[in-house]
Amino acid sequence: MSRRSVPSLANIDLNLLVVLRELLREQNVTRAAERVGVTQPAASAALARLRRHFDDDLLERNRNGYLLTPLGQQLAAQIEPLALGLERLFSPDPAFRPEASDREFVLMTTDYVLAVIGEDLSRAMYAASPSIRLYVDVVKGSLPADLPDTLRRVDAIVSAPKAEFKASELRGTELFRDRWVCVIDAESDISDAITVDDLERMSWVIPNHPDGEYPASSPLGPVLAGLRRRPSVAVRVDSYHVTPWFVAGTDRVAVMQQRLASQFADRPDLRLLDCPVDVPPLTEILWWHQRNDDDPGHRWFRTLLRHVSAPLRPDSDIDPDAIHGDDAEHFDS
Repeated sequence: MSRRSVPSLANIDLNLLVVLRELLREQNVTRAAERVGVTQPAASAALARLRRHFDDDLLERNRNGYLLTPLGQQLAAQIEPLALGLERLFSPDPAFRPEASDREFVLMTTDYVLAVIGEDLSRAMYAASPSIRLYVDVVKGSLPADLPDTLRRVDAIVSAPKAEFKASELRGTELFRDRWVCVIDAESDISDAITVDDLERMSWVIPNHPDGEYPASSPLGPVLAGLRRRPSVAVRVDSYHVTPWFVAGTDRVAVMQQRLASQFADRPDLRLLDCPVDVPPLTEILWWHQRNDDDPGHRWFRTLLRHVSAPLRPDSDIDPDAIHGDDAEHFDS
């Protein structure tokens, strides 16, 4: 299809930008309508206008819903920094005051991290400002391949270190550490200690496991590298949090993060044992793009995440007053 000439800014309905942002995020007209606060027919009409404007479908229906077209994917990579820039441009006060802000922060992480700090983050954010919004993009499987590009579009990623984060424009700070434990059925014939031999002979339940070899960049990579042979994988599941469900009542084993596994410690049908493989602690890092270094709102958000993780990190030096904006220009990253 031929492209039309680019219209002037004066002839563009910028209200469509809000709808476009949510359509590209949700890839679902109904959910986008709910997030914008309009009816589903209104969101459908906006999508029709956007399709005419871009001369592209943007969203294509398939058996499971909608997928972004190539142009839709390109726009999704561009719209977050653009929308954030417009929010800053039209802000009546360039200083960030959380109690007066309705800014939305975008956090990408796993359900494991959310199980550890998600509720505390929600409570702390609400206490600081009920009007501030949070969009959580829960990762299933691998992180996006181009992490610098992703961190231009989202405010932060919480993840274990990966080689892909070693880019000059990315920044990181430790949030908390964890260790590996083994989860087995309570009736298992294994005694009070599990051995490497046990791990090698047992069937495993593994989260976010591809159909093939387990990648070395996976958090479980060091554990698997400590075995003489790869174990058989009985269950692959795209969630850390549901992993114990597929251990109970079986002779399987799951190697899990202790902070998450401890949430299942009171179940009478499961047992938690120390992992016999000697590996370094699992470290969860808050990552962001350098373009946000001096953004007062982003500094506040980073400080908030460090604050809620402080009980898991005894060396924390976070000033609680900073969470409420009393010293918004002097946060440590």
